[in-house]
Amino acid sequence: MNQQQQQAGSQQQSKIQNPKTQVPETPQMNDRDYINDILATEKYMTSSYSTAMNEASHQALYTDIETICTESQRCQRELFNLMFEKGWYSFEASDTQKLDQSYQQYQGYSTQFPY
Repeated sequence: MNQQQQQAGSQQQSKIQNPKTQVPETPQMNDRDYINDILATEKYMTSSYSTAMNEASHQALYTDIETICTESQRCQRELFNLMFEKGWYSFEASDTQKLDQSYQQYQGYSTQFPY
């Protein structure tokens, strides 16, 4: 096995994913498309609610927006979990050595903070 094949094999092993739930490949939207669209909308809404909270000058308004934002974040997480369960969302596993290097790098930055 050459080096490229070994790298390809290790990349496949480092993928974190559930088996994909098959959906029809047609011009019409399918379940995956709908859930992905709703997830993107929830991500956008959560970001927008966060901005609105930063700019709310009235405490009651802030509290109402905070409640709605939390609900939106919960919904976003549930949609993400559903997509991951169905194999429609995947991750690349991180190399421990790279994580350690990043940790050391950012640990050094923390000594530069004024507080």
